[in-house]
Amino acid sequence: MAAMPDTDAPRFAAACLFCGSNAGDRPAYAAAARDLGGRLAAAGLDLIYGGGRVGLMGMAADAALAAGGRVIGVIPEALFPREVEHRGLTELRVVPSMHERKRLMYDLADVFVTLPGGLGTLDELFEVLTWSQLGIHQKPCGLLNVEGYFDPLLAFLDGATLHRFIPPEHRGLLVADADPERLLARLRTWRPPAAAKWLPDGAR
Repeated sequence: MAAMPDTDAPRFAAACLFCGSNAGDRPAYAAAARDLGGRLAAAGLDLIYGGGRVGLMGMAADAALAAGGRVIGVIPEALFPREVEHRGLTELRVVPSMHERKRLMYDLADVFVTLPGGLGTLDELFEVLTWSQLGIHQKPCGLLNVEGYFDPLLAFLDGATLHRFIPPEHRGLLVADADPERLLARLRTWRPPAAAKWLPDGAR
């Protein structure tokens, strides 16, 4: 398993993973979760995630732990009994609310990676993208497009860009790739766009 390559880009210490608490309907999703968890550990990155032991979340966490990595879970009190919390993590933090869960995960991470998932996964992904667009953070956001799962989402973003709801520079805030090694390498060299969130008056 290849580690992320050395470059002159900033070195990451922790990656936040967004993914499903279900396994989905294809074996490829589970395989991708396990592979990515192992890759992050092999690269020396702490894994920050939602704290569950089920679905793709649990698979990625278990793979990272098996590879000798540190895994930090963050789970809200209300979901503590529902998400079947992972008791074998390096650290499990219980927070009062979903908002505090997301904020803590974002604060702990240097880079964000998204695997297939549902509403919660998309909520987390789009919040970090919005914060990036607004300049609240300048951390790379990646999406592993396993077997084309995110093709409709990427097509939507392209359409929103075409219709001028997303500036072209900000379309590049999300780095998508079907190959995990290539995705991680691209995240290493990603740089935030210089363009401001708001378009000039004459361009609206």
